[in-house]
Amino acid sequence: MKVDARTDVLIIGGGVAGLYAALRARALGLHVTLACKGALTGGSTYWAQGGVAAPLGPWDEAAHARDTLAAGRGLCEPRVVDVFVREAQAHVDAVRALGVPFAEDLAREGGHGLARVRHAFGDGTGRAVSEVLAARAHAAGVEVLEGAFARALLLGASGRVVGAEFLVGGGVRAVQAGGVLLATGGFGRVYPVTTAPPEGTGDGVALAARAGAQVRDVEFVQFHPTVVVSGGEGLLVTEAARGAGGVLRNAFGERFMLAYDAAGELAPRDVVARAIARERARTGDVTLDVSHLGEAAVRARFPGVHARLLREGLDVSRVPVPVQPAVHYTMGGVRTDVRAFTGVPGLFAAGEVASSGLHGANRLASNSLSEGLVFGARAVAAMAGDVTFEVPARRTDAPGLGAEGAARVRALVAAHAGLERSGEALRGALAALPAVEGEAGDRAAAEGGNLLEVARFLLRGALAREESRGAHVRLEFPAADGVARHVVQGTARVWAEPVEGLASAVE
Repeated sequence: MKVDARTDVLIIGGGVAGLYAALRARALGLHVTLACKGALTGGSTYWAQGGVAAPLGPWDEAAHARDTLAAGRGLCEPRVVDVFVREAQAHVDAVRALGVPFAEDLAREGGHGLARVRHAFGDGTGRAVSEVLAARAHAAGVEVLEGAFARALLLGASGRVVGAEFLVGGGVRAVQAGGVLLATGGFGRVYPVTTAPPEGTGDGVALAARAGAQVRDVEFVQFHPTVVVSGGEGLLVTEAARGAGGVLRNAFGERFMLAYDAAGELAPRDVVARAIARERARTGDVTLDVSHLGEAAVRARFPGVHARLLREGLDVSRVPVPVQPAVHYTMGGVRTDVRAFTGVPGLFAAGEVASSGLHGANRLASNSLSEGLVFGARAVAAMAGDVTFEVPARRTDAPGLGAEGAARVRALVAAHAGLERSGEALRGALAALPAVEGEAGDRAAAEGGNLLEVARFLLRGALAREESRGAHVRLEFPAADGVARHVVQGTARVWAEPVEGLASAVE
């Protein structure tokens, strides 16, 4: 197999996990190639309106852990949560030192007992993190490949992942590596209406599964409660708007959240999302009102939201805006341990692509960017001790699906795997999924094939989980099972494992 380039560490994805990992690897003297299918400052990190959550100090670690575990509804891995709260603050301090301009004031967001969320540029924290880390990566000598779509992973004769094959500018480029880190983000685009960027087509989950990795808890898809839907796109209104005092009202003008949870608008996202859905069904439109904060405060605190909604004819600083739940974040993904190791030699995963065990059944607000920092760094620490080159012997499959088939997949998932699911609907959706259409020759077809694979994992996981927990609701099983279990999948089977079931987790 022809190889076009060679690198110590190959990182696929340019969000917070990938960029921070690249900087950590360069600091260790490793040659790093970072490939992303769009611009380097693209993807979910750039558009993240929320902040970065980390304990306020060692005295707050236990409380932050409790909040994370409570939001996760029994499916967080306690050991992983402990690692996260012990290490998050040091990495937040590190990116601040790199130039991310975190504000002095801290915010409290849904599910947090204290104000421990750091923001930059008001509601532009993700943009600040992305731009600073991208500039630092270039300055540190990271080789960056933009517009490079990872179609397949390269495997050695032993089964080790030894690189990746990319579609670049109408051609194909194979990069050999001593280790590969997937930092490709989530799979929100398996739904037609989502806040996820166009890049979020589940590429990393599909790539890893084809290389022999397991996927876990893919059925847990977080619907953000407050999204303005316009032109088929989901325009996020940040959690911080409710943290700053925003009020939800139904079509009768009633503030309703306290009837669903004592925390009101600051309840965890799964609670707020379902409450809004029920009030919409019962009364009509639900609105979010922050106008009482005053125009100057809204413009200063939420400049991105304010400007974006103005383009839709909505002035959030003056009038309540209609909101509804929409797909925002995917908790499940490639199964990893506390080192971000997938179980497949040479292959690691960090960030939204991974099921690290941190989020469980429902992600705590603003834990995602800090997760990328913690586990991006942990991945590099593990990879640095195992830079191993093998000659590529073959590549993984690259099934394709056309635009019509991809649209069919999205419609089936939206109709049958939304906020509420049933066994009958899930079985029907699985049976109706289209077949692959041969090998993917271009990015669009490859993304379609990845969406199809992820949709199958999602539907099978939701069917196997016969309970309601966190972001997953089964109508015929309205209560949580008494024993918390992960739903784990390979390409051909589905099984359940108890929490903390990954024996290979070694720090």
